[in-house]
Amino acid sequence: MTPSVEGLYFVEKTRIAVPAGSILPSAFLRFFHPISDKAARFIDSKAFQCSVPKNKFLLRSGQTCPYLFLVNKGLFRGYILDGKTEVTTWITAENDLVSSISSFFDQSPSLENIQALEDGELIGIHFDDLESAYQKFPELNQAARKVLQVMYRQAEERAFLVRLTKASSRYAYFQQTKPDLLNRVSLKFIASHLGMTLETLSRLRGSILRPNAEAQEKRI
Repeated sequence: MTPSVEGLYFVEKTRIAVPAGSILPSAFLRFFHPISDKAARFIDSKAFQCSVPKNKFLLRSGQTCPYLFLVNKGLFRGYILDGKTEVTTWITAENDLVSSISSFFDQSPSLENIQALEDGELIGIHFDDLESAYQKFPELNQAARKVLQVMYRQAEERAFLVRLTKASSRYAYFQQTKPDLLNRVSLKFIASHLGMTLETLSRLRGSILRPNAEAQEKRI
């Protein structure tokens, strides 16, 4: 694969053993469900670390995603194309999973593009290695089920978000659920994710920030 292809290129180009101090898959799974030390050693032995530079792509639409990733460092977004318009479907950061979920589990071409919004470091595991781990260690199936429950809840929240009719309600919901991303993500991506124009988002932010600034001045 040549560098011009980008998607999955950086996974193979930068792939290394997981460095000491990084989040291991076993630690992530144990947050959801207890697993044996033997299962932990097996799944950790299959993991690797890779890096994706800012603005580059982890995955391109049309590619099949053979990996599931845990974000160790950085910020990523998924988006689809509606004609020539990029529609941001999700934004996520450290300690969360990243993949084209339907592509990964079905091993079928992805509809999504996955782009790094900051220099990113990821812990990855191959689909075949994960399936092997499930077969060898039944407790990993229970842990994975609980992870999927969280992912389903997140998907439900995104579905709820886009059905809010007022732009102000969608932005308020994003503020409440993703406060740590407000100052890390470009406004154009937040606007796309919330289904509004950049101008509408800027106006909303201005209407919120202006009273706060005035209140601060009065206290001074």
